[in-house]
Amino acid sequence: MNLTEYASHDALGLAALIARREVSPRQIAVTAMRAIEAANPTVNAVVETYPDRIEGLDEATLGDGPFRGVPCLIKDVFGHEEGRLIEFGSRLCQGLKVETTTHLARLFRASGVNILGRSNAPEYSMSGASENALYGATSNPWKAGYCAGGSSGGAAAAVVSGMVPIAHGTDIAGSIRIPAGWCGGVGLKTSRGRVSFGPMIDENGFGLAVAFVQTKSIRDTAAMLDCLAIPQVGDPFLIPKPDQPYAALTPRPPAALKVGVSVKPLMGVPVDPEVVAAVHATAKVLAGMGHVIAEIDPRFDGLASVRKFCDIWFFGFHERLEGYSRRSGRPIGPETLEPVIWEVFQHARRLTPADFLAAMAEANRARRALAQVYEDCDVWLGPTLARPAEPHGLYALSRTGVTIDNYVEEILAVPCQFTVPHNILGTPALTLPLATHSNGLPIGVQLGAAHAREHVLLQLGAALEAAMPWAGRVPELHVGRG
Repeated sequence: MNLTEYASHDALGLAALIARREVSPRQIAVTAMRAIEAANPTVNAVVETYPDRIEGLDEATLGDGPFRGVPCLIKDVFGHEEGRLIEFGSRLCQGLKVETTTHLARLFRASGVNILGRSNAPEYSMSGASENALYGATSNPWKAGYCAGGSSGGAAAAVVSGMVPIAHGTDIAGSIRIPAGWCGGVGLKTSRGRVSFGPMIDENGFGLAVAFVQTKSIRDTAAMLDCLAIPQVGDPFLIPKPDQPYAALTPRPPAALKVGVSVKPLMGVPVDPEVVAAVHATAKVLAGMGHVIAEIDPRFDGLASVRKFCDIWFFGFHERLEGYSRRSGRPIGPETLEPVIWEVFQHARRLTPADFLAAMAEANRARRALAQVYEDCDVWLGPTLARPAEPHGLYALSRTGVTIDNYVEEILAVPCQFTVPHNILGTPALTLPLATHSNGLPIGVQLGAAHAREHVLLQLGAALEAAMPWAGRVPELHVGRG
């Protein structure tokens, strides 16, 4: 199989070839490695590959799910298998090994995917740009030297550049949707509690974070949701699921919905006119499908709220790093942490339980105000990001002069302005690559829905994929262009 043919398939497409025995899982794994070797020197999305899952693959170890034999990457942050490296993009954790296999890793393996390496991410996933001092910056597949987004930027860049068709990601403030939006992929943030974070913790980020995947098709997203949305023993709560699999429901058009549209800046970042136009063009297409379109005005003082939320994200962070330091044998300091993370570490040491409780109270207030959106409409339509991807360095954790007082404005506001509300709500949100900017970079459009209504977003996503297709777009740094 040549690389152009390999990269033309989505994950289920490759799985179908394997199921028909037109190609073996090992042959696909070797082809994936060739794809990584072709594109990764420029894109820098993959930080490690597993030879035992490529040339040394034992096909009997693969799960029997719908993705059997499909190459996949695990993000360098969570979800790993015991004994594999996990470094969090940090020099402090260089060489650190996973101590316990997660439920997520087991569910991935059961789905049939072949996890054959790790993807790049910013240090401790604390930026919307996948740039770190340990492995360097991940480039946007559409333009070398431009940001791939974060924190799941390595995952999104690997998928869109054709290295693998599906990759693990996590999302605490937009970390699946930001890179999908900037790279031109499909990124679903699931509902709070939909995918298990066990067995080590109940919820990541005190309920703000989720784990899922980066894909390039809606059908891959739906089928993987069926594989991962399986409650595990000890999970703190269960949430409703449709009475049919997501993969079966997704091709069906939903009943007429009320779609609320807003392009209002939520953290003070002006929105590019072409991004505004992309949102309105999507609304027009949805109206043509019979959905009712209305303007909405989300109630969210983004800058003030997110400054408070930082105390949720950072509370206990110093103890986490101290644990890593003991395991790695490396001291915590400016030599092992990037400047912004060093600031965060020192801030975390100063936080009190009262600070944390005040931040949780603000989260409650903001969540209840934002939830009024779904009193007025079924779906929230808006931009994924205020503007297309920008050059490396703007949101890097290596920047000097960034303090806790300006961290939100300098690092988070641009990438997270439209994504973080859905984390606060704990509700699902889906970004789709529905437009291209005049500068040639993708524009992501985001759809949100009320809690546990992923199936509605997937149905709308499938309808938009058919009406506004993106599969034929090939970025500059693609394995098929070599």
